[in-house]
Amino acid sequence: MPELTHRRRMLVLAICCMSLLIVSLDNTVLNVALPSLRQDLHASVSGMQWTIDAYTLVLASLLMLAGSTADRLGRRRVFQAGLIVFTLGSLLCSLAPSLPWLVAFRMVQAVGGSMLNPVAMSIITNTFTEPRERARAIGVWGGVVGLSMAAGPVVGGLLVEAVDWRAIFWINVPIGLLALFLTMRYVPHSRAPHPRRPDPVGQLLVILLLGSLTYAIIEAPESGWGSPLIMSCTALAVLSLVGLIGYERRRTEPLIELRFFRSAPFSGATVIAVSAFAALGGFLFVNTLYLQDVRGLSALHAGLYMLPMAAMTLVFAPLSGRLVGARGPRLPLLLAGTGMVISGVLFAGFEAEGSTPLLFTGYVLFGIGFGLVNAPITNTAVSGMPRAQAGVAAAVASTSRQVGQSLGVAVIGAVLASGGAAAAASEGFAEASRPAWWVITGCGAAVLLVGALTSGRWARETARRAARQLEGDPAPADGAPTGSRQGG
Repeated sequence: MPELTHRRRMLVLAICCMSLLIVSLDNTVLNVALPSLRQDLHASVSGMQWTIDAYTLVLASLLMLAGSTADRLGRRRVFQAGLIVFTLGSLLCSLAPSLPWLVAFRMVQAVGGSMLNPVAMSIITNTFTEPRERARAIGVWGGVVGLSMAAGPVVGGLLVEAVDWRAIFWINVPIGLLALFLTMRYVPHSRAPHPRRPDPVGQLLVILLLGSLTYAIIEAPESGWGSPLIMSCTALAVLSLVGLIGYERRRTEPLIELRFFRSAPFSGATVIAVSAFAALGGFLFVNTLYLQDVRGLSALHAGLYMLPMAAMTLVFAPLSGRLVGARGPRLPLLLAGTGMVISGVLFAGFEAEGSTPLLFTGYVLFGIGFGLVNAPITNTAVSGMPRAQAGVAAAVASTSRQVGQSLGVAVIGAVLASGGAAAAASEGFAEASRPAWWVITGCGAAVLLVGALTSGRWARETARRAARQLEGDPAPADGAPTGSRQGG
C-alpha cells in the first residue's frame, strides 16, 4: 500500500471509526430498548438475551474468517461488502414481525458486522505503521466505543419514546450508506502478500463451540442444568474445543494461529478482552432492567442515568491510547481493573443501587475502567505481530470482545433467570441481582490480575520470541513495538 499523506490517513481512520460506531451503537441502543421490545414481542428473559447474543455470537464466529478473507481478497472489498450487508440487516430488523424474525435478522446484521471491525482495524494497522502514531489512532478507535456508549442509551431512549423500538435500527442505515460512499472514494486497496487459505473445518468448530456453550448457559435456568439437552450442549462445546485445538495445531495455515498465544501479552489481551466485555455486557443488561423495571424510569431517562458511565468511557478511551503510546499497556490495564473491581463491589457488597449518589459513583468508576481497557487490548494484540497477518491478529482480539459480551449477557441473564419470581418482581430484583454483580466484580479482578502478569519484562520477551517464530526470522517482527516502551 503506498504511503498516504497525514490528511488521508486521518480520513481513513475516520471512515473506519464510522463502521465501529454503527456496530457498537447497535448493542448500546438495543439494551435500553429491551423492556419496550419485551412488551411488544412478548419476550422472556432468555428471549431478550437472544436478541443480543444472536448478534454477538455470529459476529464472534465469523470475525476471524472475515479477517483472513480480507487479507486474501482485499480489505476494502470485504469492508464494502460488510457495510452493505450490515445496513440491509438493520433495515430488516426494523421490519421484524416477531421475536424469531428479529433474532434471524440480527444474525444477518452480524454477518455484515463481522466484515467491518477486524477489517477496519487491519486497515488502520497497515495505514499507521509508526508505533506511537498507531497507538494514538487506536486510542481514537477506542474513543468511538465511548461515543457509542454515550450516544447509544440517549439516542435509543429518544427513539423508543418518540417512535418505538424499531426506530433504533434506522440510525444505522444513513451512517452505513455514508460510510460506504466514503470507503469507495478514499480507502485504498490493500491485501496481505501471503494470505492464509480458507479453513472450513476450523470455522465449523468455532461455530459449534460458541453456539453450544452460549445456548447451554442461556437455556439452563429453564431446562435445568442436568437436563439431557443442556448436558448434550455442554459436551458438544467441550468436544468442539478439544477438536479445534487438535485440528488447528496440525494445519499449516489455521483459522486460529495458536502460535500467537505463545506471546504472553497476546494471550493476556485475549483473556482481558473476554473479561472486560463480559463485564460490560452484564453491566448494561442488568442496569437496563433495573432502571426501567425497578425504578420505573422511561427508556430516555434510563439512558440519561447511564450517561456518566458512558461519558467516562468517552473521556478515558483516548487518554488510554496516549498512555499506551507513551508508557505501554501496564498502567492503563491496572487502573482499568481497579476501577471495574471497585464499581462491582459497590453494587455487590454495598447495594449501590439503593442510593443515587453511590449508583452514579459506581457508574463513573465502571466507565473509567472500561474506557481505559480497550486501547491496551487492541495495541497489545496487534503490536509485535507480523503486519502481513494483521487481519488475523486483529480478528482474534475482536472475537475475544464479542465472545466476552455474549458470555456476559448469557451468564448474567442466567443468574437473573435463576432468581425466578424474585428477579421478576421489582422489590426482589436488587437482591436477586447480587450474584450477578459478584460475577462482574470477578471479571474486573481478572482484568487487573492478568494485566499485571502479562505486561512486564518476561511477557515482553515472550512476545519477541513469538514474533520471530511467526516470521521465521531472528529479526524483530515488522510492526513490533520498537519505537515505544511497552510496559512499565
